[in-house]
Amino acid sequence: MIKMKERDDIVVYKVYDTAIDANIAKTKLDAYGIPCFLTEENLSNLYPAQPFLGFKVRLHLFSGDKEKAREILDEVSLSVSYHNSLQCPSCGSTRITRTFPKGERESFKVLFFGVLFPHRKVNLCRECDNEF
Repeated sequence: MIKMKERDDIVVYKVYDTAIDANIAKTKLDAYGIPCFLTEENLSNLYPAQPFLGFKVRLHLFSGDKEKAREILDEVSLSVSYHNSLQCPSCGSTRITRTFPKGERESFKVLFFGVLFPHRKVNLCRECDNEF
C-alpha cells in the first residue's frame, strides 16, 4: 500500500465576485506550483453581474500555503529585474523600442510593403534617440 504524504486542511482562501478574477488568481498560483481549485464557478457564470445573489467563486488551497499565496496574489515579493534588459550603449537607458531605421520610418515603402517584404529593424533609445 502506498502512503500519501499528509497535507494540511483545505480552506477557502478568498471569495471572488466573478469567475474571471478567480481564474486569474488560480492561474497565478498554479504558475508558482501552489495546488488550488475553484468552487461555485458555474453558478457565478450562470448569473453574471449579479453578485447580490450570493453566487461567488471560492478559491480553495491548503492551509499551509496561505502565506505564500498571499505574497503571490498581493505581489509582495515579486519584482522585475532590469539587469538582463537591453540597454542603450550611449546613455545606458533601458527605455528601448524596436522600430525601423530613421530613413525608412516615414516611407510609404514600409507602410505598404512592410508586411510582404519585411525590412531590417533596429533598437531605438527613447532617451537619447540613438539607433543601434
